[in-house]
Amino acid sequence: MKNILITGGAGFIGSHVVRLFVNKYPEYNIINLDALTYAGNLENLKDIEKKANYNFVKADICDFDRMKQVFLEYEINGVIHLAAESHVDRSIKDPFSFAKTNVMGTLSLLQAAKLYWNGNYEEKLFYHVSTDEVYGSLGSDGFFTEETSYDPHSPYSASKASSDHFVRAFQDTYGMPTVISNCSNNYGSYQFPEKLIPLFINNICNDKPLPVYGKGENVRDWLFVDDHARAIDVIFHKGVIGDTYNIGGFNEWKNIDLIKVIIKTVDKLLGRVEGTSEKLITFIEDRAGHDFRYAIDSTKLKEELGWKPSLQFEEGIEKTVKWYLENQKWVERITSGNYKKYYLSMYNKEI
Repeated sequence: MKNILITGGAGFIGSHVVRLFVNKYPEYNIINLDALTYAGNLENLKDIEKKANYNFVKADICDFDRMKQVFLEYEINGVIHLAAESHVDRSIKDPFSFAKTNVMGTLSLLQAAKLYWNGNYEEKLFYHVSTDEVYGSLGSDGFFTEETSYDPHSPYSASKASSDHFVRAFQDTYGMPTVISNCSNNYGSYQFPEKLIPLFINNICNDKPLPVYGKGENVRDWLFVDDHARAIDVIFHKGVIGDTYNIGGFNEWKNIDLIKVIIKTVDKLLGRVEGTSEKLITFIEDRAGHDFRYAIDSTKLKEELGWKPSLQFEEGIEKTVKWYLENQKWVERITSGNYKKYYLSMYNKEI
């Protein structure tokens, strides 16, 4: 049996990865490690929490002694590292917490793995999940490839770039088998509603303003979270040790155009005249260090490992909007903080 440690498994992307691995690989023992900060929610995994091959550990990746214990207790031979502070606006206000979690937390895991594996790297893998934001910003043309130089512009992307470098350093210095993926913006179910798509869906439902930075001209590539989980599965099992893989959705959208698609979809599903909620768009001062455009070239992943996205954006966004409309109680609990009660009911402890 493979004992796979998935960090950040109660978060948005992590919960989808945990669910996929638990259901697809009953012969694996999946250990979901999460500190259950504001974005981690065990309700995201209610459907698999009773599975025999699922284990939950509440712990902070920055707690090095605890990480050493986890590797020893569960005999970890594979790591999929997703735990991270990820919201750019938060990083601008509090860069220290991003450096702590994303840099020192990753280093804590790497060192714990190195000590436990003790040079025996056969059938071992440390898979680090990163972001396209480490590459900086693109102009109107071109794409990020695996060869693009790093040029981070925000405290968040700088912290992720640093963690990427530490992963590669452990491979080069100690021979640890590692792999890295850099993904574009994700969307889908269970995303904490500080991020653009769930925030705007919620605001449209409640007739609240839709804050748009600048003129909404910034461009992002959007990836459906289930497709990202599938890509992680493929890379974990088939990726070349020491390689980097870019994961993108081949879905570039200007923010303002994306927002209008969300408005149209929500209005339609709520029985409103399509476009009615465009009146809620409110342009605000642009964000400091706001990258103009991200665009991922996923050719390597497609040609070498056979992965490709399953959905185009319009189809994916309709599925996503439907999920949030059908799960308003989840949205209410997550925005009010009442999701913490679920952990209390499960473990008789406060988060």
